[in-house]
Amino acid sequence: MRIMIVTDQYPPMVGGVPTVTHGLAHDFAERGHQVWVVAPSQGARDVRRLEQKVRVYRFSSFDWPTYEGLRIPFIPFIPIRNLLKRSDPHIIHIHSPVVLGNIAQMLAGGLRKPVIATNHYMPFNMSRSLTADPLFSKPFSNITYTYLVHFCNRCEYVTAPTATALNLLYGHGLRAPAGVISNGIDLKKFSPGERSDQIREKFDLPLDRPLALHVNRLSEEKRIDVLLDAAAKMTGNGYIALVGSGPAEAELRAQAERLHLSDRVSFLGYVRDADLLTLRRSSEMFVIPSEADLQSLATMEAMACGLPVVAANSYALPELVHHGENGYVFQPGNSDELATYLDTLLTDAPLRAQMGQKSLEIIAKHDRAQVLDQWESLYRRLSDEFIEAKQRRLQLRLLRKRFGYAPPAVTRRIVRTGELALDPGISEES
Repeated sequence: MRIMIVTDQYPPMVGGVPTVTHGLAHDFAERGHQVWVVAPSQGARDVRRLEQKVRVYRFSSFDWPTYEGLRIPFIPFIPIRNLLKRSDPHIIHIHSPVVLGNIAQMLAGGLRKPVIATNHYMPFNMSRSLTADPLFSKPFSNITYTYLVHFCNRCEYVTAPTATALNLLYGHGLRAPAGVISNGIDLKKFSPGERSDQIREKFDLPLDRPLALHVNRLSEEKRIDVLLDAAAKMTGNGYIALVGSGPAEAELRAQAERLHLSDRVSFLGYVRDADLLTLRRSSEMFVIPSEADLQSLATMEAMACGLPVVAANSYALPELVHHGENGYVFQPGNSDELATYLDTLLTDAPLRAQMGQKSLEIIAKHDRAQVLDQWESLYRRLSDEFIEAKQRRLQLRLLRKRFGYAPPAVTRRIVRTGELALDPGISEES
């Protein structure tokens, strides 16, 4: 198949959406599909290159003022139209309903191409400054969802990575056909492994203390401030490693200093993938206090490495973390409860082993190979439906051309079966 992926977040940007879109593009290419990616460039020039087997078209862009690392392209309407005509994709898969996604959607209608939209976004992702203010948070949330749902309702099909994420769209008026398809996880890459003292030494982490790992963007909605408060209340000898960077890093470091957490918490910053995989395997558990995740790839990767998880009872996290089975969920913002669960897991090795095994069982259904099969099936079905609809339109035009009109009974048959039904006494040549 010919597949076009449209996204405003793509490497070198770091995060969940760039990881998902990059993974899909390259996995589909490895399966023999032709794949085009439309994404922002990292500057004021368009860049086109073949990245392994994927054709990546990056369009000139500028920095998004309220989201560090996100870039918004200018309006490359004509270049995208030309690209669509040249590539002639069977399916257009949009992962962000902003500039590029809107252009692709508008052009797809005129070119009669089926569009799938996958929603990864929440109001928190759009503007933290507004959503942090109680006066503006609810109106801004409603406006954001109105826009998202309006965009989605113009697509042939809509997906979300979790039932929670999809229900949020339904609750705001989604009417388009829709379903849940996980972002997926490569279980061949992410799996349990031997602990490495070398990786702990590399990042100056203690060898003789149980380690809780956190991997996420350091931003307000990830609620790492709650994790730091919990660290100050822990009674055991557990240690916490924070991986990631972001706009809240300076404030979080200052908070850790105020709480005297130098012997309890380490900020590791950006960690390359190979080291991060080893670090997961060398940790005792994973912790995520975020209040704005529609799935959480970081949690899935930790579970695939056999780690138990403590997570906020917020949005889609409880779909991954089953309380008392593969970890615990705590009331969002409750640092006392979080500290209790951290101490419980960090001081009980048999419990960690039991819950870690359950994590492996839960994550199995998110295997990337199964997810790719789901996408391929959906792509083919929508593409076939569009081809059949095109044939029906051609048949109706043929009837009108030959007879001046399409009899209602014949029209109904064409719409129902896709077959051209003429009066037996009239040949197609007449």
